[in-house]
Amino acid sequence: MPQAILLEDVANLGGKGAVVNVSKGYMRNFLLPRKLAQPATPSLIAAAEMAGQAAQAEQVQSLEEAQQLAELLGKTTLTITAQAGEDGRLFGSVTTQDIADAILEARAVTIDKRKIRLEEPIKQTGSHTVELELDGGVKATVKTIVAEQ
Repeated sequence: MPQAILLEDVANLGGKGAVVNVSKGYMRNFLLPRKLAQPATPSLIAAAEMAGQAAQAEQVQSLEEAQQLAELLGKTTLTITAQAGEDGRLFGSVTTQDIADAILEARAVTIDKRKIRLEEPIKQTGSHTVELELDGGVKATVKTIVAEQ
């Protein structure tokens, strides 16, 4: 059975970069015409293994950076000022974009507002805990104080 190096993820066969055994007909009639795989030679197998190791090392480094960022953000206290009434209720609300802007100002770190988890916008002054979802599933919490302007 010939071996193939997958160039794309193939259902029920493997992920990109995997070296798999396939039948000649499957290789010739399905994988090659759709450019999903290439025939495996010893040099290509070695190159695929090195690329896989490099991707894994990059993923580990990305995860470590996300954990360091989560630790830094965990020590951060954001202060956001907004107009409020006498009872502490805001005229408007503090949104994920406001929190992302405050993080950028406080720590010079750009966080996508879609990674900030708020059940609903903050509409009350006081202290709030905001959860962030960083790369690799790493989560961080930031203490946010909403003060009256």
